[in-house]
Amino acid sequence: YLWMMDSTERMIEAAAMAVNGTTKAPFGENEVDFKRPFKRVRMSEAIQEYTGFDITGKSEDEIRAFCLSIGLNVDETMGKGKLIDEIFGEKCESHYIQPTFIYDYPVEMSPLTKMHRSDPGLTERFELFVNGKEVANAYSELNDPIDQLNRFKDQLALQERGDDEAMFIDYDFVRALEYGMPPTSGMGIGIDRLCMFLTNSASIQDVLFFPQMKPEKKVTVDGDEKYEALGIPKEWIAVVKKAGYQTVEALKAVGNTNKLHQELCGINKKEKLGLSGLTPEEVKKWLA
Repeated sequence: YLWMMDSTERMIEAAAMAVNGTTKAPFGENEVDFKRPFKRVRMSEAIQEYTGFDITGKSEDEIRAFCLSIGLNVDETMGKGKLIDEIFGEKCESHYIQPTFIYDYPVEMSPLTKMHRSDPGLTERFELFVNGKEVANAYSELNDPIDQLNRFKDQLALQERGDDEAMFIDYDFVRALEYGMPPTSGMGIGIDRLCMFLTNSASIQDVLFFPQMKPEKKVTVDGDEKYEALGIPKEWIAVVKKAGYQTVEALKAVGNTNKLHQELCGINKKEKLGLSGLTPEEVKKWLA
């Protein structure tokens, strides 16, 4: 993953030069310099810098107590990883205007990531932040089937506690790992967001080609009553449609109800809708 950091900053620096002829790019009130090397900060160091709290070696209860002491909206369903993520998101993220790699994430935050080779409490993962926003996420892929199954079991325990975003146990994935996967590194870059920063575009629509180029076509959308007939609560119907299931037929075509559950809960959190908890069993009943 360290090699991936080097590759990422070289690529983004080259993109900045290609777009603007310089590594510097204005964005709103800020000027971002994409000249490498980018700053690198460990997750624990970032939290300690902006909150004064050291998460290293702390228990889940200690971290939750700290979250409550600084006014964060947390509850008993949230495990250690989600609590740490809440601290970082609310207190640290916005400070990283210049390109900054946050790395060495706690294992509880990264269920698909390889364990750190020198610190077993951490994982080999980094995220790149620019203008207070995540631009890239990368990590060494976990290819140990025993470790992966145990991570999934930890996620299942969180799900049973009420965490509606915890992962399910993907036995097919674990079985595939048992056949073998070579050492692998994966990365995702938010190209649209990066283009916004490089071109000083306040709206993502200004950098997206496809929505403007696609021919318009009439989209069929079922009425809410058809979703209610499946037993879907009224407050969740808009979320289902926002997820792209504009018809009951499209919804019924979903093969993996666990992934559908995670998708809907993810929208609930991202949009801060505050809807009541949704369980995988409820989603299965909709499509039964």
